[in-house]
Amino acid sequence: MVLTINTSLGDEIAVSLLTGNKTINSKIKAPRQQSEKLLPLIEKLLFKHHLSWRSIKEIRVQNEGGSFTSLRIGVLTANALAYALGIPVTPLNGGKSFKFVGGQAVRPKYQSEPNIGKKVMLAC
Repeated sequence: MVLTINTSLGDEIAVSLLTGNKTINSKIKAPRQQSEKLLPLIEKLLFKHHLSWRSIKEIRVQNEGGSFTSLRIGVLTANALAYALGIPVTPLNGGKSFKFVGGQAVRPKYQSEPNIGKKVMLAC
């Protein structure tokens, strides 16, 4: 089974489970606190369909578009889950699949350079 994660949708989180020819989708509004809502959303979807975390064999994650914070939450969660489960993680937009050999992971592609920690000059 493949888990897909998309946090690049602005104020929504979308996850899907792809198993055989069946796709199970779930989406919630999450304008804030996406980091607190993503894992419970996945767990609820698994539980509802009588599946376990170990039934996930690959994770695909949207790694571009959206805000810096929401994109980072999705990519970091996907990488952490893939590492914990020992399974491949792949960017949704295509690209190379990584199985955490030598610490490789999917990297987010931000729309602009992150400016966290940069000093901002305020005009008075």
